[in-house]
Amino acid sequence: MTLEIEQFICRSDNFGVLARDPETGETALIDAPEERTILEAINRTGWTPSSILVTHHHLDHVEAIPVLKERFGLTVIGPEKEADRIPGIDRRVKEGDTVSIGRQSARVIETPGHTAGHITYHFADAGIAFTADTLFALGCGRLLECKPPVMLESLKKIAALPPETVIYCGHEYTESNARFALTVDPTNSALKERARKVEALRREGKPTLPTTLAEELATNPFLRWHDPAIRRNLDMENASDEEVFAEIRKRKDVF
Repeated sequence: MTLEIEQFICRSDNFGVLARDPETGETALIDAPEERTILEAINRTGWTPSSILVTHHHLDHVEAIPVLKERFGLTVIGPEKEADRIPGIDRRVKEGDTVSIGRQSARVIETPGHTAGHITYHFADAGIAFTADTLFALGCGRLLECKPPVMLESLKKIAALPPETVIYCGHEYTESNARFALTVDPTNSALKERARKVEALRREGKPTLPTTLAEELATNPFLRWHDPAIRRNLDMENASDEEVFAEIRKRKDVF
């Protein structure tokens, strides 16, 4: 089983996503960053969405919900813990709940950190996870509403998914993330090679997503708090996972 995915840039660096079950034709939007580019994607594909799966409340992920809901009669599904901040929400979901696109089902995973109620949608049969602003390619979201231990636990949940899981994130931040990653993990040959590929893709105007969990586990410093080389480079060989993660996040905040 699979999902057909149409990924496209919204605003300046948000990713919009249309996800379609090819068997039934049912389609969902993952977040709603911008009306114009979403309508262009719908017209380009011919896929008319029937729902929006919302990951978190930030304006650049929900701004187009009201106009799209009115236009298409969409069902808006989003995190229970942020329901009061998501316009037009119809269904509130929490950890362990199931949502569907046609015959494709996703488990809701609560992944707070960037926001206090952020969720991830994991379509196990399709091997896809929509992590929005929790896990980025070579990065993670800023800790705007939570402390580092909260985000660390969320990232551990994602890291426990099958390594072949295809990851769709909320923003095109990969090139900047790669430059930072090399400052904390400079001897990682896989990271060096990935950084070169990312730079080449961006020069050509191509997206760096999707990624895979396996690739993130090998190169993303925010999933590598346990790595001895990173710990040596930070002079934190005997520190806790929480301390190492917090230091990496602190450094990224001022990078």
